[in-house]
Amino acid sequence: MTYTSAIIDLDGTVYRGDSLVENAAEGVQTVREAGLSTLFVTNKPIDRREKYCEKLNALGIDCSSDDIITSATAAADYLSAQYPERKIYVIGEDALVAELRAAGLDTTTDPERAGTVIASLDFGFDYQTLQDALIALTENNAVFVATNPDRTCPVEGGEIPDAAGMIGAIEGVTGQELDQLIGKPSNVILQMALERVGGEPDRCLMIGDRLGTDIRMGNQAGMETVLPLTGVTSPADLAESDVTADHVVTDLSELAAIVENG
Repeated sequence: MTYTSAIIDLDGTVYRGDSLVENAAEGVQTVREAGLSTLFVTNKPIDRREKYCEKLNALGIDCSSDDIITSATAAADYLSAQYPERKIYVIGEDALVAELRAAGLDTTTDPERAGTVIASLDFGFDYQTLQDALIALTENNAVFVATNPDRTCPVEGGEIPDAAGMIGAIEGVTGQELDQLIGKPSNVILQMALERVGGEPDRCLMIGDRLGTDIRMGNQAGMETVLPLTGVTSPADLAESDVTADHVVTDLSELAAIVENG
């Protein structure tokens, strides 16, 4: 079988913090030279697409805005299609607000006016935010969505808490579960990504360092999954997980053999 496309994660797969993962640029180039259309898909919503592209270009990987989908841009597209008239209470960073507004959506800091609550990684998350979410979800019957389910985000030297902390706190206080997850491994961002790269899922490589998001989404879609041990997943994690990847690689230098033998 010949692969026609590749969906590639960023944090922990291509870079950690501001540093390129070893052999990542060469791996991406190998895939592109083999004729595969490539798309970078990240669950990290704290910067706009343009900034991620600038970062990739600075690290030696050619990128334009059309080459990347973030959970923030996916959220903007989803909410524009499903709830275009609802005001959104945003638990997240400025980049998420900017993506929503760029899509023509209205945001609000007043929970009593919110028709949607979106939860994301929020470095300023506090008790008042929880109180506002409680009002919007239980008194105003707002829709509850989230950009991504990641527990942690890989950075240079370790990991930092991610959106799961905010989601869990809100669910715990309100007793309400998410109405819709938007980022990986959800079908929402999956369909957006497949539409962008074209072709059939079984001829697409899903390349990412997280079992619960990248690999789970790829497996659910029938993609060929590749997990590099450059991010948050360890060999011990692999042994304990019920999610398995088709290929476990040291880094992206091993993509050449996978594409060649595909």
